[in-house]
Amino acid sequence: MTISQISVFLENKAGQLADITGILSEKQVNMRAISIAETADYGILRLIVDDAPKASSILLEQGFILTMTPVVGVEVPDTPGGLSKVLGIISRARIDIEYMYSVFGQKDGQACMIFRVADADGLTALLAENGIATIAGEDLGVH
Repeated sequence: MTISQISVFLENKAGQLADITGILSEKQVNMRAISIAETADYGILRLIVDDAPKASSILLEQGFILTMTPVVGVEVPDTPGGLSKVLGIISRARIDIEYMYSVFGQKDGQACMIFRVADADGLTALLAENGIATIAGEDLGVH
């Protein structure tokens, strides 16, 4: 089970992030998670929003370069060692995590992490075998 993530390529200049969040706000797109990574020349803004097709269309119309990527939302116990347990399962299966970041808020007392891996279905199956729940887009208010 995957969730659609939008990755926006940004110039490294002041105001880019404010522009994007302002545009999405004006069009009533709600963000559920956000992560930004940067290099000397550019940044990559990763977003989970309530309506990915709408948001991507809006951003493309505004001239932004983006891609849509499947990611896996994972319930992580919000206790000391909760994330370590999940990462240990993934590590023992030799699954390479390309990146991960957290989601705003919690669901039923569980933290939620977004994982990008090469085989999202394989990660989902592995976690299910080990009693770790994944999160559907609907659980995050994503449609």
